[in-house]
Amino acid sequence: MMAGHRAAGSYAGQAQLNQIQTNVIKTMILVCVLYAILWLPTNVAFILVHAHPYPLPSERMHYTTVFLGYSYMCINPFIYATKFDPVKQVLLRMIPCKKTNEGNAGVV
Repeated sequence: MMAGHRAAGSYAGQAQLNQIQTNVIKTMILVCVLYAILWLPTNVAFILVHAHPYPLPSERMHYTTVFLGYSYMCINPFIYATKFDPVKQVLLRMIPCKKTNEGNAGVV
């Protein structure tokens, strides 16, 4: 009887480990895709400026693409923070208009 109980517990632990690994993989895919999308315009603009035979107005293009690239660095910590459960709970508690079931339990 105890061997069956122990096996069920290890299955639950394995399922939780698989869920954690899946969440980490999803987060890394999101971070990599976001990096590629936001830094791609900078690299394309660099190639266009240096490969084009005639001078291009590059100042506005440069600042716009660099802004996109650096916005990745600002967004990245928020991605990790919202994927981390304790941080997610604190952020949800900071939203004043969010109604939880715990707060409405006493209201009839």
